[in-house]
Amino acid sequence: MNAKNFLTKEEQQKIVEAIQEAELNTSGEIRLHIDNKCGGDPYQKAIALFDQLKMTETKDRNGVLLYISVEDRKIAIVGDKGINESVPEGFWVQHINKLTLRFAKKEFSLGIQECILEIGKRLKQFFPYQTDDINELSDDISFDD
Repeated sequence: MNAKNFLTKEEQQKIVEAIQEAELNTSGEIRLHIDNKCGGDPYQKAIALFDQLKMTETKDRNGVLLYISVEDRKIAIVGDKGINESVPEGFWVQHINKLTLRFAKKEFSLGIQECILEIGKRLKQFFPYQTDDINELSDDISFDD
């Protein structure tokens, strides 16, 4: 399965809307990247993408990348320095586990939306929305080329 065909256009739109909703109450930034094949450790791939997508350039270093490798069936979540210093240990693993359960039921879009909204709620606790906030990163899903 190709990364761009993993979700329908409608599902992709719902996920973008979930990102926008999650970011309404926080200065944090959330991105989703869908890859064809990871070819190794998904966490290391997500870290490389985090830099490539310029996610370290947010003012408060509070970006989060949800990474999915379709063929390998691997998931990783990477938070920037600001958020990682704020969330409890095991926070990302908890979200990966919930997402894995949804994926086992083939509820890909629903699982991704729920994960994004839950991350947004937690980001709100540590990085509440400020009146001068701007959307620093694209809300669009990025794909492996």
